[in-house]
Order: sequence, then structure tokens, then C-alpha cells
Amino acid sequence: MRIVLVGPPGAGKGTQAALLAQTLSVPHISTGDLFRANISQGTELGLKAQQFMREGKLVPDEVTIGMAKDRMDQADAEDGFLLDGFPRNLAQAEALDGILRDAELKLDAVLDLEVPEEEIVKRIAGRRMCRQDSSHIFHVEYSPSKEQGVCDTCGGELYQREDDHEDTVRKRLEVYHSETEPIIDYYRSQGLVTTLSALGAVSDVTSRALNALGRAEAA
Repeated sequence: MRIVLVGPPGAGKGTQAALLAQTLSVPHISTGDLFRANISQGTELGLKAQQFMREGKLVPDEVTIGMAKDRMDQADAEDGFLLDGFPRNLAQAEALDGILRDAELKLDAVLDLEVPEEEIVKRIAGRRMCRQDSSHIFHVEYSPSKEQGVCDTCGGELYQREDDHEDTVRKRLEVYHSETEPIIDYYRSQGLVTTLSALGAVSDVTSRALNALGRAEAA
């Protein structure tokens, strides 16, 4: 299956993408991983992206599209893939359609993870990271540390990333609404979108997604 996963920051896309890709035995292709891989390997596209990033500029669509195309052309994606973070806007969605059309392929489904805005703000703004090990993550409400400000695992200081401050989260949501949300209507017009609640246990959200994909495959 060829799937696009869409949703606002804080909806749990990365978690769901990894679980779904594993269950469906297709590669999980995320924008973040594409950038890191191309930059670390010193590819032409990676060097271009790195230059824009160093200058504090947005990486142009054509660079991101090129990275995505190269990844989708790899052997492990021959029977399908799950895209997470790409396409991010209408230009990228139209480019993806063109790439698939040229290969005589098509998308099977677009999963739209839906979370109320205030819940997103609460999820992200409440997150606390360990300075000694960023994989140690807590939440002031949902998974608090035993001692305030101290990592349960290693005793490191817990802090709030700048990106997680409430005003920054709301700005990220504004960008999502203006740039990424329009692709949902674009794909809805093609009959590809299923909107799912991303509230509740991770396993419940995964089950909803798999049920939706089962319906898409049957169609």
C-alpha cells in the first residue's frame, strides 16, 4: 500500500507511522529522516538542503521532492510506503501525484489524524526533555517525573525545549493550517481521505488506522 499520513504537530504521526509501517511491512519515509540521511551521506540534495538550513532559510520544495522521489525509488519501497511529513503543501502533493503517475502507480489512502487544538497545545507545551539524554521524555500532566524537574532514569535536569513553548506551538499550528491542511481537501476530492481521532491510547489509534486501511484496500 502507498499511504500518506497527515496531521498537526503533536498528533502522534511519528509514533503511528512507525507502528503502521511495521505492521504493513512497508518503509516509513519521514521528511526528517530524509534530510538527516541525505546530509550525513553528503548527497547533492543533502548539500543543497544543508546550505539553506545554515542560512536559516526554508529548504525549497524541489529539494524535498527530489529526496522523497529518490527514497521512493529504492527497492524496499517497490511494494509500497508510508509517507510522514511529505507532502507538506499543495505543490508537494501535486509533485507526488506526478511522480506516481509517471511510474503508473497511485496512492491507496490518506490518513488524517485529528486532535483538538487545545489538546495539541497541552500535549506539546507540557513535554519535558532530559538534558543528559533527549530520549528521556516526560510530561507534566500525562507522565510526570517523580521529582519535579529531575529525570527518573538518569537524574538529569528536565527542561522545556523552545519549540515546545505555548506561543511557538500556536505558531506551528498556524503554519500547519495555512500550508498543510489544504492538501487534505486536495486528497479528499480524490476520495482518498479518512479522518481519524488521534485521541486515546496509541494502540486504539493504530487500530482505527488499520481498520481504515482495510476499507481502503477493499475498495
